[in-house]
This record gives sequence, C-alpha cells and structure tokens, in this order.
Amino acid sequence: MYRFVHAADIHLDSPLRSLALRDADLADLIGNATRRAFVRIVDLCLDEQVDALLLAGDLYDGDQTSMKTARFLAEQLRRLHEAGIRVFVIRGNHDALSRITKELTLPDSVKLFGGRAEAIAIDRESGQFPVAIHGLSFAQPHAPESLIGKYRPPVEGAVNIGLMHTSLAGAARHDLYAPCSLADLQGTGFRYWALGHVHKRSVVEGGCAIVMPGMPQGRDINEAGAKSVSLVTIGDDRSIRIEERVTSIAQFERVAVDATGIDDWRDLVAALARALEQTRDDVASEHLVARLRVAGTTPLAWRIRRELDLLKTEADDRASVIGSCWVEKLEVDCRAPGVVAGPTADPLTELRRLIDEEVIGSDVYQTEVAAIAEELRTQLPQECRGLLGSDEQAFKAMIAGLVKDGSEDALARLHAGAEGGVS
Repeated sequence: MYRFVHAADIHLDSPLRSLALRDADLADLIGNATRRAFVRIVDLCLDEQVDALLLAGDLYDGDQTSMKTARFLAEQLRRLHEAGIRVFVIRGNHDALSRITKELTLPDSVKLFGGRAEAIAIDRESGQFPVAIHGLSFAQPHAPESLIGKYRPPVEGAVNIGLMHTSLAGAARHDLYAPCSLADLQGTGFRYWALGHVHKRSVVEGGCAIVMPGMPQGRDINEAGAKSVSLVTIGDDRSIRIEERVTSIAQFERVAVDATGIDDWRDLVAALARALEQTRDDVASEHLVARLRVAGTTPLAWRIRRELDLLKTEADDRASVIGSCWVEKLEVDCRAPGVVAGPTADPLTELRRLIDEEVIGSDVYQTEVAAIAEELRTQLPQECRGLLGSDEQAFKAMIAGLVKDGSEDALARLHAGAEGGVS
C-alpha cells in the first residue's frame, strides 16, 4: 500500500483580495486562513500516517518577499521531515516569481523538481510494488505550450505518479498554462496525475486517475464553497481510492434573501438572520463568510437602499450572535411595488428610466466612467488592482455594477427628500 495527500494552489500569505474586508477581525481571519489551511494539510498527513505529501504548484503567491512566510513553511516541512513523510513539490506560475522558491533551504526529505523532468524511485520494502514520482517545474510565470512531451516515460513495473501544473484545456478566470487534454494525460501510461492550477476540484477516475484537488482555502467570494485536498490510497492490488478532505478555515458563500412582500424592517432583519443561520448550518468549514444579496419587490425598497449601512450593521450583529459567521458585503436589488415606466410614472421612476436608457448606455458616459475607473486602478497598490477586474470584460462588468449601485443610491436619497426625509 502507498498513501499520499495531494494538494495544490495554497497561495501562502496571499494578500487580502477584497476592499470590503474593513472589519479588522475578519481581515485577520482571511489574512491567516491560508497558513491555517496548510497546517491542516500537515496535520492530515501526520494523522493518516501517509508516505508523502504532493504539492502541485503555487505554494506561494507571486513575488513573495516575506521571510515570515519562509520560516512558517520551514517549520511545517520540518514536522513532516521528523515524521518520515516525504514531500514532492513542483513550481507553478506564481512560484516562479517567488524569492522563497529560490532561497529557502529545504530538508532532505523534500524534493523540489527543477526545469528538467525527473522520475524519482521511492525506496520501498521488499515485496512492495515499486512507486515512481514524476515532476517538472517551469521557471517562468508563463507556459503557453504543453509540457507532457518533456516528462520521462513511465518506469516499467512501477506505479507512476505525475505532478503537473496545468490549465488543462482552459478554465474560466485562469491563465492558460501548460495546456493539455485529458486524453493526453491518459496516454502517458501513468496511474495517477496530481494536477494544480485550476482552483475548482475535479476528479477523473479509471486506469489513469486525473485529479485537480482545487485549492485548500478560498480567498474571496469568487472562490466560494468548501475547499479541500485529496487523500489517496493505492492498495496492494494497485487500485486507487481518492477521498476528499475539507481543509478550508473560512468558507465564502453567496446568500440570497428574498424580501418580496416584506413591509416591516424587523421582519427584514429576521429574514437576514434566518438565511445566515441556514447557510451557517450547511457549510463544512469552521467559519462562514457571507455575501448577502437582498432582492425582491418590497415597500422597503427605497429605505433599504437609503439605509444600507444600518442594514449591514444589523446583519453583522445577527452574524455575531450566530457565531463563526461574518458578512463580507451586502448587495441590494429591490424594487418598490407598483413601479411602472412610461408617461404616467412618477418623477423618480421616469428619472430611473432616463438614467438606465439614455445616460448609462451613452458612449460619452461610458468613456468618462472608464477613464475615472482606470485612473483609480493605477493609484491602487499592485496587489489590489485586480479588484476592478482581471481582464477587459471583468473590468466593464465591475464598472457597470458600480454605476448601477451609485444610481440606485442617488434615487433612494431623492425619494427620502420627496417624502420629507433627510437627504
């Protein structure tokens, strides 16, 4: 029998990726979550007494210069070394930029694969089936061509396990990196491919198991859901059992709240609390980090938009009562009942129509807003610039969302003034 844990895309000490993390306690939770998830991975290796830990790239997060990260990693690898557990590591596109990759002195039990493919034969007791671990790192952050042809051929008679950082045939929100197909991997003669790069878990079983474990800890709402690693057991008959083990400390989730028909503020707050409680009960991780979205037709529509900060405070309070529950952001998409567009509509409804149909969509407005957003992005720290979108399409979508929210806020304040409220 041979057992190992397969993990990838840990992104140790990745900087906070959301400007919404203004809560110092929440920022601390998310800021330390990648470390705590890695400790869980090491704990899993020790508890299960595995033979090896396989890390399929992106152990770090870009141009990492913190020696605190290096010391933390050294401490965790030492725990595995002292337990006799080997570690096999390949560099991913983020590791290629890291100083730590080049400078950290690793224990003898850690094998960091270089730019030339290698096949490492594992020392096994007499009578046990042979195992060979194959790996290849790319030294640059971009790998536009397949790396499969550079790997060593399978060791005859052994269980061959390959590590590769690859985007496969392509994945949303991921750069193209060492692309290849499932058929390419299945044609190598390897028994197991330990992949990394795509942050969503996928498993293909069969004569050649192909596993993308996902990431062990999400970093923002776009990496929602429980995150995990794979615990793999190769039996004496060479059969493979793959188990998913949750490692995420904080689990991001989108939580929908239907405000349709609610006309009392207390009932709305109660609906928020119920949605949070139900989601908190369902998540597999220690903490829930929720993005609440309140939608529907309600007489409270204008007040919700006008007093969004108050509603967020109410949600934060209910989350603290639930425990291990946080509200990362509150989004609103509500309409007042009976609102119709056209000549007979009230002035605010007509103003909304003008904004939606004649202002926001105009070329002049779009050009001006894009210029303002681009100027703002250039003033942000390098690690935060992706918050306005990682490509042109995401950039435009982010601007559209900000414009929509801004127009709704302005209309809500005008509505308050029309009712004699405070503008």
